[in-house]
Amino acid sequence: MLPNTVDYYRASSVSDALSVLKANPDAKILAGGHSLIPAMKLRLNSPSMVIDIANLSDLNYIKEEGGNICIGAMTTHGQIAHSSLLAEKLPLFTETADVIGDVQVRNMGTIGGSIAHADPSADWPAALLAADASIVVTNGDDTRSISAVDFFVGFFSTALEEGEIITEIQVPVPAAGTKMTYQKFMQPASRFAIVGCAAMAKVENGVVADVKVAFTGVSDGPFRDGNVEAAISGKTATAENIASAAAQAASDVSLNADHYADEDYRQHLARVYAKRALTAVCR
Repeated sequence: MLPNTVDYYRASSVSDALSVLKANPDAKILAGGHSLIPAMKLRLNSPSMVIDIANLSDLNYIKEEGGNICIGAMTTHGQIAHSSLLAEKLPLFTETADVIGDVQVRNMGTIGGSIAHADPSADWPAALLAADASIVVTNGDDTRSISAVDFFVGFFSTALEEGEIITEIQVPVPAAGTKMTYQKFMQPASRFAIVGCAAMAKVENGVVADVKVAFTGVSDGPFRDGNVEAAISGKTATAENIASAAAQAASDVSLNADHYADEDYRQHLARVYAKRALTAVCR
């Protein structure tokens, strides 16, 4: 299915994009196009105009600043996957980026576009939640930082307000000794997550601390799983404790059901991948 006819505008700067967006409130921002264009083809989005920000190089960077890893919204998945800074300081992100789509998607798709689209099976939301990330957004007049927990609010839904665009993702540099991983059971054609689990933890003297576990693909939006975190936090990192904690996964959320996996199978997968993720970060 082809998208409806739309007007096209190529922005020359962030302020230019925001000005055009303000004048055309039903327009959509076009980044890499690997989230918006498929949605337009399926008529999930039918904007009257797309505002192309692909040439805004000032939104394409990965740097460490003020105790945070800062990633520009136009940074591609491929750039993240191959970042030496992230490989050293935040390997959760290189690992996540490396399993998104295929090489074409990774070379064109952007982190900002993916999280703005908020597909409930996308990979980035789980990683951002586990990493305590914040999303920086602006409307040109005001800039605000939204925690990932508050940013993702439901099915294809975020806390972005009319006239705002994402400019940056900020992640606190993890403490030394923190382990992290992203594990997913993927749909083989699209490589979207049927279930994805991101986890971070630090083990001190055999005891699990600072544990964070987040899921995508399981429910109508990504979520931190406090039940799993509480079940393993402060416990010794034994196989039995990990298995017991993983068995709490997705126990009090509304579960997705589709032709890939029904509710029971999704919950089973959530527990399997929680166990794998916890084993990776706790042992």
